[in-house]
Amino acid sequence: MGDMVMVAVDVPLVGDERHKNWAKVVESVDDTRSSGWAFDGPFVATGGIQDLPMGATLLVYGERGSRANPQITARVYTVNPDSTLTLEAEAKGKAWARTLRDPVERCLGADARAPDLSFISDELLALELKSRGWNVERP
Repeated sequence: MGDMVMVAVDVPLVGDERHKNWAKVVESVDDTRSSGWAFDGPFVATGGIQDLPMGATLLVYGERGSRANPQITARVYTVNPDSTLTLEAEAKGKAWARTLRDPVERCLGADARAPDLSFISDELLALELKSRGWNVERP
């Protein structure tokens, strides 16, 4: 989380504070595992304001109910530049980790993919590039 732009985010408490709950900024996923150990990254405290990297993938886990039969909920969020969170996926039950593994991998790979600009006209793209100082010519 070194040189990244940090934003103050209210990390939600999922579940009951009397039971197990945690949050983690996911930096990578081990796709050979189907448990919570598949998600690598630093833990952050839940239920309050934390400084998190803008664009980070946040995994939040919590339990509620009885200690003998806890009800598990896990959620994946993206940290937005305006300090809000966007819910990307949610899973309940004991298979939560495998259920969320693919959505987390998609979130982590989202910034590596180029955005789809095919719906924007060539003229509009050229105008935008020219406004940024680029020399644009039609081939």
